Amino acid sequence: MELDVLGLGDETERVYTALIDRPRCTASELAGAGGATVAATSRVLTGLVAKGLASRTSSRPPRFSAIPPDVAVTALIQDRQRQLDAARSLVERLTHAHREANRINDPDIAVELLTHREDISEAAYRLTNGARRQVRAFDRPPYVDRPGSNFQHQVRRQRTGVAHRVIYSHDAVSWPGRLLDDILPSVRAGEQARVKGDLPLKLVIRDDDVALIPFSLAPGGHSAAYLVHPSPMLAALEALFEAEWDRAVSLDTTRAEAGGEPVTSGAREAAADRPAHVAPGAPAETGTSDEDTRVLLTLLASGLTDAAIARAQGWSPRTTQRRIQRLMSALDASTRFQAGLAAARRGWI
Repeated sequence: MELDVLGLGDETERVYTALIDRPRCTASELAGAGGATVAATSRVLTGLVAKGLASRTSSRPPRFSAIPPDVAVTALIQDRQRQLDAARSLVERLTHAHREANRINDPDIAVELLTHREDISEAAYRLTNGARRQVRAFDRPPYVDRPGSNFQHQVRRQRTGVAHRVIYSHDAVSWPGRLLDDILPSVRAGEQARVKGDLPLKLVIRDDDVALIPFSLAPGGHSAAYLVHPSPMLAALEALFEAEWDRAVSLDTTRAEAGGEPVTSGAREAAADRPAHVAPGAPAETGTSDEDTRVLLTLLASGLTDAAIARAQGWSPRTTQRRIQRLMSALDASTRFQAGLAAARRGWI
């Protein structure tokens, strides 16, 4: 019968179906119409009332009516769905416990291969949210989820004292809208960020006990990933991160020269051709706010091309070239390298 999947037996479904056609009937009336005994029909009707499929009057003898199927049966379907969800959640917990038990019992298992996106997402969530001291990461495209979608979670972790050190590739920084909408807000919230031209892989390391890397950076490569536990391989990944960190360029554009106070988001007021609030010692001729100037200098020092800077800042190529020329003129520099040195000497970056 069709309602067996909801836990209703054949007899229950038969009586409920008959009751739909005979509202406000007694058990004996329904039994006579269906050819069953009154005792058996009464027992099924009592069960229908308990399941919310029928109602019963207080008269003697009681009369029964079917609850509308779109209400009663839908409620049973929703209840069964909740039971299935609970079972699915239990299976996930048992799977994780099974995997951890096997790993602990077999110390040779240093690397797990995750081959389903749900497993990878769940592992990434456990990895970052379970950090006690720090999270280290290589950030580079391609992306599975929208960049910055975990920003609020990261801020909450940082408030508990968990440090975040992230190295962004040029492609990550120049990803449209990424710099202003995600990276710089993360830096203001306490993230330590650096930039490097290219990164060999995507990587997340939690404390000193586990790392997650995708199988490859090719299309579809995010459908598999390695979960690396304490081992020489994890030590090598940590050493790789620290080596790249030393070679990367700082992206800390949030501290003003005077007093070292953070620059608030309100400091970003400028239009391309109108000077705004200028940091102490910064030339007003640059035509940008103090934060714009530091960001532009940092991007130049990071080696980004004009086109990449334009994408990162949302400027047109012409506006980007004009701002770079104004900045170099204000610093009396003929090359970008000279501009970086002059800006560093003046404390602008």
